[in-house]
Amino acid sequence: MAFRKGLQQLATLTEELDRQALTEFCTVRGFTPLDQLEPRRRVSTGGEVKSVRIVPRAGAAALEVTIGDGHGIATAVFLGRRKIAGLAPGKRIAMSGMVARDGKRLLIYNPEYSFVA
Repeated sequence: MAFRKGLQQLATLTEELDRQALTEFCTVRGFTPLDQLEPRRRVSTGGEVKSVRIVPRAGAAALEVTIGDGHGIATAVFLGRRKIAGLAPGKRIAMSGMVARDGKRLLIYNPEYSFVA
């Protein structure tokens, strides 16, 4: 029982350290924190890709890329695309575009993007 609790604490510490490292990475590059994005504003932000999925929108496929920066999450939507070479969970990207809101989700449609090392 003590071993399991210790292992759980270690996992929590590792996740917290990863979150802090990602937050620092985004801050150093001058990205706008994702929890501070406002709809109808142009923004330059970035973070780490959390998930990539294809979603049908109005009869055409759209690639939805969810990114996180340690502060929050946002979704980049690439209309008419099924994939982007090199884009996968764990990759870090910078992007800029206009922010929109869909319910509680923050979306950035067809953002300009670049991979960041």
